[in-house]
Amino acid sequence: MDPIKKFRSRTVVMPSTNIDTDQIIPGRFLTTTTKEGLGLQLFADWRYDAAGQPKPDFILNKPEAAGCQILVAGRNIGCGSSREHAPWALCDYGFRAVISTEIADIFRNNSLKNGLLPIVVDQASHDWLLAHPGAELEIDLEAQQVRLPEGRSASFTIEPFARYCLLNGVDELGFLLSKDSDIARYEARRPA
Repeated sequence: MDPIKKFRSRTVVMPSTNIDTDQIIPGRFLTTTTKEGLGLQLFADWRYDAAGQPKPDFILNKPEAAGCQILVAGRNIGCGSSREHAPWALCDYGFRAVISTEIADIFRNNSLKNGLLPIVVDQASHDWLLAHPGAELEIDLEAQQVRLPEGRSASFTIEPFARYCLLNGVDELGFLLSKDSDIARYEARRPA
């Protein structure tokens, strides 16, 4: 997992509300236990026609979406089932952050554990982002700020442990493994 400290990117805007995890990654793609390749199936039912060909009018199939690392979604992204494959697919596609006014709890937690930064912003900032697709933003996790063009910014909060893990590019297991020598010293002091 790559650390997330500060990065700049253009946005992809999907203003739909209640984007559920089955829309993010349809259930038929949940047979894998690896993240690789899931980005190709991201929003598959919206992105491809019945013959598997890209729909030219879908935002991820447009040239302006190429290389964007920030997805701005309508209210309540990630609702539905608790599938971890949803943040896996978003990350594998290349997204590093998702911004909305509401992010479903389980999706938010799965995102934080898998290197995807879920950002909740105020309604005015969200309205501006929805109205300006492709805007260049700076996301600063250390300062917990989204810097919009023209000097505007929006604050967000991330739970401290999740923030630590994202800043350092480690998941929960990686964090525990980094404490291996401390754990061994503690265990050595305890009787068998």
